[in-house]
Amino acid sequence: MGRAIPLDLPSADSLFSTQEQRDDISREKVYEIKVTEIDGFPNHPFRVEADEEMMRLVDSIKMNGVRTPAIVRRKDDGRFELVSGHRRKFACELAGLETMPAIIREMTRDEAIICMVDANLQREKILPSEKAFSYKMKLEAMKRTAGRPSKENYSPVGNNLTGRVSAEILGEQIGDSRNQIYRYIRLTELIPELMAMVDDSRIAFRPAVEISYLPEKKQRALFDTIKAEACTPSLAQAQKMKRFEEDGKLTDEVILSIMGEEKPNQAEQFKIPHDRVAKYFPKTYTKQQMEETILGLLETWQKKQRERQSMER
Repeated sequence: MGRAIPLDLPSADSLFSTQEQRDDISREKVYEIKVTEIDGFPNHPFRVEADEEMMRLVDSIKMNGVRTPAIVRRKDDGRFELVSGHRRKFACELAGLETMPAIIREMTRDEAIICMVDANLQREKILPSEKAFSYKMKLEAMKRTAGRPSKENYSPVGNNLTGRVSAEILGEQIGDSRNQIYRYIRLTELIPELMAMVDDSRIAFRPAVEISYLPEKKQRALFDTIKAEACTPSLAQAQKMKRFEEDGKLTDEVILSIMGEEKPNQAEQFKIPHDRVAKYFPKTYTKQQMEETILGLLETWQKKQRERQSMER
């Protein structure tokens, strides 16, 4: 196994870190570690994809190197576990670099989880699923770190010193309310197919939260109905299905009936199932880019139709 080589680098780029993190980094040694010796973080909830933004990062690294060191922790087998810097590591692999700068930090599992989530929540764009799983991971780590509360605490796990639940502390750190955090965590109960629709903005956030209370079998029946009928649930429909399920009356037929109800704001809409058009576009295209491209093609087709009709007169 190659040996980590100490490397003196400038402090971390302020665009990707807080002042506190930069101060910590300035007091720690930066090493050049072989990329092949660094393993990803278990159950890492944030996506790392070869999209356009990643390609820009690759170009930047080829020209300027990695200016912001990753953070790793040493594993029992002598390898390293990546805590912060998954996008940079992937970019280094794409750029063909053999090593990357990293700080080796001694951390417990829960400290590593909190550090990993905090580092990634600074991203400009975060998907609902990424928030959902990262909030859940961090909250569970915070609860384990806080320990068991006194009997006066109304939460199963909280902070003994302040009497506040971990969700309230997390909310202050990330700028979401305690209830909103719990709503995001509820999304982790969705089947992958429905979660993907939430990430793609085909199912709105609040209806998705209500749907998450349905058992897996009913969620799959709902997903099948969505595909067959080319429709998505409104908040009222999702709440209605949840009530039927609580009463033990939600069947596949009831799901179909509820989803068949006309929504006032959708009466005049024309819809094409997403999977029927997505196959014609690059995976990096957003829903808006697909829509603009389709409209552009329709305008071109309409213009040609008018020209043909004009020639036939």
